[in-house]
Amino acid sequence: MSTFLSLTNPPLPPPLAALSRAATRQEPSSGHSTNIRPLRHRLPPSSCPNPLILLSPPSDPLPKQNETIFQSFEWYTPPSSTTPKSHWSLLTTLLPSLSQFGITKIWIPPACKAADAKNGNGYDIYDLWDLGEFEQKGSTPTKWGSKAQLEELCRVAEGRGVKVLFDAVLNHKTGADYKERVKAKKVDPLDRNRELDGGEVREIESWTGFTFPGRGGRYSGREWDRRHFTGVDWDDLTREKGVWKLGGKEWCVDVDEEVGNYDFLMFADIDHRHPDVQQDAFDWVKWLPTQLKIGGLRLDAIKHYSFQFQKRLLRHIDDNVEKGKDWFIVGEYWREDSEFLAKYIEYMDHRISLFDVPLCSNLSKISMAGERGDLRDLFKDALCLWKPNNVVTFVVNHDTQQGQSLETPVAPWFLPHAYTLILLRANTGVPCVFWSDLYGSFASGPSSFIPPMSGNPTLLARLILIRKFYAYGTQHDLFSHPHCVGFTREGHSAHGGGAGLAAVMGNQWGLSKLKMYVGKHHSGEKWIDFLRLCPGEVMIDDEGWGEFPVSGNKGCSVWVSETAEGKDEVINLKFNSDIYGIEAEMNRRQSMFERRQYEIESMSRRALASNLPTV
Repeated sequence: MSTFLSLTNPPLPPPLAALSRAATRQEPSSGHSTNIRPLRHRLPPSSCPNPLILLSPPSDPLPKQNETIFQSFEWYTPPSSTTPKSHWSLLTTLLPSLSQFGITKIWIPPACKAADAKNGNGYDIYDLWDLGEFEQKGSTPTKWGSKAQLEELCRVAEGRGVKVLFDAVLNHKTGADYKERVKAKKVDPLDRNRELDGGEVREIESWTGFTFPGRGGRYSGREWDRRHFTGVDWDDLTREKGVWKLGGKEWCVDVDEEVGNYDFLMFADIDHRHPDVQQDAFDWVKWLPTQLKIGGLRLDAIKHYSFQFQKRLLRHIDDNVEKGKDWFIVGEYWREDSEFLAKYIEYMDHRISLFDVPLCSNLSKISMAGERGDLRDLFKDALCLWKPNNVVTFVVNHDTQQGQSLETPVAPWFLPHAYTLILLRANTGVPCVFWSDLYGSFASGPSSFIPPMSGNPTLLARLILIRKFYAYGTQHDLFSHPHCVGFTREGHSAHGGGAGLAAVMGNQWGLSKLKMYVGKHHSGEKWIDFLRLCPGEVMIDDEGWGEFPVSGNKGCSVWVSETAEGKDEVINLKFNSDIYGIEAEMNRRQSMFERRQYEIESMSRRALASNLPTV
């Protein structure tokens, strides 16, 4: 919330102010005022220095290998009970290839027991202390597999130098073991500060009793009841959905101000001011690395719980958790306001990174505009301009993919452009690659598979490998044309033999070229497109300049010296994305169809020949 972060809110322009007043009166179709945000200071794309000279600190004379996160699931990942092997076991088999072409961190789905243990993704959290070990909610394993399989995944990841990021859901609970009669007030879902029914206190039945009988007190004997929650979204007495604020409770004030106060998100909302709640979280985060070899956390829905609690949790991790100071921690704060997000990072003493939501929005809007999109605005007010060392950039994730509440579509033709931007540029945080862009999606249903990257996942695998080898050194930007932009990296002798790169992309039909500087030390070199999308060669002149083309079908190319170290590994990379055997099954059916067609044609020819008259 802006006031809590000492961030002033400028007055709304008159049209937005009128809309806000109308929404407050709850006029039909007026929208709701709490989503109308003030327009604060915005950074233009030119805020990034050009050239951007990256100097290694004295204590680290050589730049380390670039970090790349892989989100290892989608919302529609099939449950382990319906596949030949569990998702944890599948990830274990995929780790060698993922680490080989540059994945250094793997974000795993919530591994704690869900209310729907067999099918729930884990955001319907039931028991933090059950990692797929106890018979609860109809299953011992979670949707993703058993605790033993998860332990094996983390062990193999550590051996490969890949850090596991554990998805922690600390905002709410659901799937209670018993219900309670409580006093509560119903509030407006669009304005949580407005009590309905004249503020009448009524008795409801809330599912807020948690005893975790299947675990029997193992690891933690703490039980939960109505004292530990602020609100619920279901009255079992009247069988009515809504938002109820429990008696004697108030929403936390240090949360996001969307819908008036966005403390309550769903299910049974946890009261993070309660000392038992805080102690449970502190105990759990200290216990977690004693069970699994992890290297950090992804914190879910942090806009919905106390900022002060979040800050105390981060300090607790640094002070009391084994190797906690080395953990990489990223939070999900969905808000298109980079100045606000930057202030939040500062409040957390720069101990947390945030996902670059404004950049994701830019990628979506510009790609969906097609030829009318202005590529110069790709990084307009992106969070990576404000806090490049505390940001995770992404193109798609499980919340923004098809059919989800935060769906933010990126046009398929633009996916190579988007990944080139987040993977190969400097000062753009740590990029996160989405599961479905490497392995496909079941977003259209379990019987309808969507291939990854428009059927060419090798393209994305090559980009990750190019990041690993060549995305180092000084960066030069050329973002002066609305329909064709590019940038170069000069390279560093510690990686790829010092080879650099030149990326160029367009959003219109027709061949385009950009003259860009790659460094005098590359003069005389012959560069080729490592994505294999644009034919030809580019000669670097004596001053370190080259004219780099991009194919005319809204193309994207990444040019590197043809003698660069690792060239053959990149060019010849063949990425196998067919982890479910769908492509193999389609090929098998096609072979059977073609064989059957051949047999029918042969029979027809023989029948025809037997009926021909003798000459």
